[in-house]
Amino acid sequence: MTEHETTAVGGNEPSSTRHGAPTQYCDGRGLKRLIGAGLAWLERHQQAINALNVYPVPDGDTGTNMLLTMQSAYQEIQDSPEDEVGIIAQKVAHGALMGARGNSGVILSQIFRGFARTLDGIEAFDTVVLAAALREAAATAYKGVIKPVEGTILTVAREAAEAAVGAAASSDDLGYVLAQVVREARESVTRTPSLLPVLAEAGVVDAGGQGLHIILEGMLRYSRGEQYTVDNELAAAMDLHDLHVEGEEGYGYDVQFIIQGERLDVEKIRETIAAMGDSALVVGDSRAVKVHVHTPEPGTPINYGAGLGSLSRVTIENMQEQYQEFILSKAQKPVVQPEHPGRIGTVVVAPGPGLTSVFESLGASSVVSGGQTMNPSTEELLHAVERVASNDVIVLPNNKNIILAAEQTKELSEKNIEVVPTISVPQGIAALLALNYQADVEANARIMAEAAEHIETIEITRAVRSVQINGMSVEEGEVIGLINGTLKLKGTAATEVALDALGEVHAEDYEIITIYYGEMVTHDQAEQLSEETSERYPEQETEVIDGGQPHYYFIMSVE
Repeated sequence: MTEHETTAVGGNEPSSTRHGAPTQYCDGRGLKRLIGAGLAWLERHQQAINALNVYPVPDGDTGTNMLLTMQSAYQEIQDSPEDEVGIIAQKVAHGALMGARGNSGVILSQIFRGFARTLDGIEAFDTVVLAAALREAAATAYKGVIKPVEGTILTVAREAAEAAVGAAASSDDLGYVLAQVVREARESVTRTPSLLPVLAEAGVVDAGGQGLHIILEGMLRYSRGEQYTVDNELAAAMDLHDLHVEGEEGYGYDVQFIIQGERLDVEKIRETIAAMGDSALVVGDSRAVKVHVHTPEPGTPINYGAGLGSLSRVTIENMQEQYQEFILSKAQKPVVQPEHPGRIGTVVVAPGPGLTSVFESLGASSVVSGGQTMNPSTEELLHAVERVASNDVIVLPNNKNIILAAEQTKELSEKNIEVVPTISVPQGIAALLALNYQADVEANARIMAEAAEHIETIEITRAVRSVQINGMSVEEGEVIGLINGTLKLKGTAATEVALDALGEVHAEDYEIITIYYGEMVTHDQAEQLSEETSERYPEQETEVIDGGQPHYYFIMSVE
């Protein structure tokens, strides 16, 4: 934004539109402030956007993924003194791409990429250039998705861009055009359920589209002079080293322990623990109960548990510190196995220490920590690829929300990369077992993809929100079972739902049943499931492995 024009956005002021004069130009400093304001407003609405996710599973929520992507974008320009808007836009696009997490984050990075392409070499943009940049942003986002679906963030980006083109044809006031963009984005979001039946069934609008609307709305609010979104709150939010959240609005503590006693009432314990915080998970029987809860007061559930019996395996972790470490580390240090430079390297994503060990034992070159609850960024995946000694690398994302981020590594690395679109851990294991070092990387990608398709994946977790989906009415806290990523079953006990899921996939028609149990499940509980599985399916081989995955009681493969 330039300082020498009263009709320009830039310098130390948000926008002269609040004084009544139209804003005709925006330079690099102005764009930097607008990006920051969009980030600050998104941060305020992160949890509300997360709540719009259709599936009630604990995953890499849309609001969180978009926020982490925006934070990465802003970090690229936070200390930049550039006045040229094209340079700032390029930095934003690069930061967003490297920090992109989840499908929503990758699509957002593509929006910034298209936006920056139009602004390349431009000192400051006016309404016409802004409209053209938004139109290219939407077009680039559509191209980045193999099968674009309407009723998503793509639709909102396109319709908002169309509104910008129309507004720019009749006005040279950037404030007016941005207002029309935000208005259309909001209306576009409200129309998403009519375009996507699954949204209508769940009674929500598209989360990614709402996230984009919120970012644009934050920019508009700042352009109108609402400096609190930048000068006060943003000052703290932008400095990741000073990021701090307290009380109920923070992340609190992750508390876990096992109660051992006699005649323990699991349902009563679950109800009591749930009232103490969020993400409560209480499983077990009358003699042993595993407790997991997020709470601002860790002593409360521990004292309650101690009053019921003997406590063991007590763990208290500060989630705020973990979160800060996560977003401040631009790339995790993946585990690297020695290999020959001429052989094909493999990069896999695993959500728990036990599953990491499984992939390492199968010869994975590099294992990146992540999965449902924390999707690794493009940069983390790229870092893992670059650390592999081989020039030919196959990436196994093992989660549908990580595939797009993995695909971005192809254009960022000079290595020959193939992404096998595995959507679950069992698929990733099957794919890795099918790797043939005698074949080339392209042939292996095909072979591994075929191997993954023959696996039936069962995932048992607890619903994090109430929702109507797939003809089922699910209440928050119920145990749910997903088969190949689709919600199929619900119940009150994880073991019960797991056994029902095995029946749903006709496990008797397969040979091997593997049970990976999560961090909230005891070894004895996993063995109990194994014994009941063997009783029902005596002709099948049943194996139990400590996966250590968070939030999911069991991940099971049937092959």
